Amino acid sequence: MMQLVFDILTISFVLFGTFFMLVGAVGIVRLPDTYHRLHASTKCATLGLAGLLLAVICQMHNMDAAVKAMMVIVFAFVANPVGSHMLARAALRDRAP
Repeated sequence: MMQLVFDILTISFVLFGTFFMLVGAVGIVRLPDTYHRLHASTKCATLGLAGLLLAVICQMHNMDAAVKAMMVIVFAFVANPVGSHMLARAALRDRAP
């Protein structure tokens, strides 16, 4: 019974992660300027990665893997917005369209 619950959670997190990856990729292609594309890519990288790593946590029954995946999620939630902000400031300085 618990394995079924973990499988359903895993599928839900994989769908969540791939949805944001897909929406982010479409946003990068379709959005008009640099700043909108940066926003789409940051959401794609942060939420998509979080969803996929949460699926890994649900499927792997190993505490070491879960701790490492949570550390990667925390790092992504800190580093991706900072990197996107730095790229946006560089684009603003360069007067990117």
